Amino acid sequence: MELTPIELSGRIVDGHAHVASTDFIPRSFIEGTVKNVSLALAAQGIQTSRDKLLDLYLAKLQDHDCSLLTTEMARAGIGQTVLLLPDFTYALRDAVLTIDEMIERHRSILEKWPEAYRIFVGVDPRWGADGVALFERAVVQYGFHGLKLYPPCGYSPSDRELYPFYEICAAHGLPVVSHTGGTSPALDFDTAHPLMVDRAARDFPTVNFILAHGGTTYLEQCAMMCAYRPNVFLDVSAYQSMSIQRLGDLFARGVNHKIIFGTDWPVFRLQGNQKSFIDALLSDASPLRQLKPRELSAFFYETMTRLLAGRISSHD
Repeated sequence: MELTPIELSGRIVDGHAHVASTDFIPRSFIEGTVKNVSLALAAQGIQTSRDKLLDLYLAKLQDHDCSLLTTEMARAGIGQTVLLLPDFTYALRDAVLTIDEMIERHRSILEKWPEAYRIFVGVDPRWGADGVALFERAVVQYGFHGLKLYPPCGYSPSDRELYPFYEICAAHGLPVVSHTGGTSPALDFDTAHPLMVDRAARDFPTVNFILAHGGTTYLEQCAMMCAYRPNVFLDVSAYQSMSIQRLGDLFARGVNHKIIFGTDWPVFRLQGNQKSFIDALLSDASPLRQLKPRELSAFFYETMTRLLAGRISSHD
């Protein structure tokens, strides 16, 4: 028996998304991304004005309070979305808001739609004790649900400066999402390798770590981490950037119980909407059609739901 779109509807958890807002993503980050896209299109013989492409991207980043995303979720059968707030403010000084102000804005979104969203907040560890206190306030007072790391900003996910954050996560049963792989050329790539999470995962065995974009750049390394570290998982966000058949390679690695669905909204909005992304995953041509019902359930909602509830660790 296969799970159908109707049976999944309303139960899907998007484990990796962001607020589509220029208030939270620095202009330098967006311009770097657009430059890469423009060069890739030119290599395919597609000529387009970089300014026009930038305007298209900026136009897709005006959903400041998630009203549009909430509508898209309903159309796609997504019952809940994890909003990730990375802290670019230390590395990229053209950020519009401080990380404190961004947290307050995300708090307002959570208050408006308390069941629809779960929020993972990032605070650059180089902000020191003030950053730790800010993260703890977001967790204890605002009810945020996890930690979001963006190592390309210039730090290792196993940096000792992050350990106070992990201690808070351990005390409250919160997961950690860490970016892996490529990003805007405005940032570093050398700290984005999944193996850089290993020391932290070993030192904090009751904290669950999710390798973001684990089905893309470093598929083999991410799958290996999931296979041999009980508290390491991965999400497939950014799968739209390559052939969907690559997901078949990932699901052949024997770690299906560790794989989490994610769309990376709003990064791929020029390629489709939330419903079209899910429809493609459930189409006859998708490698997911080969999965058993329990594997589909785990992928689309069960694993992430258990992580959010703090019910998965190396002690399970």
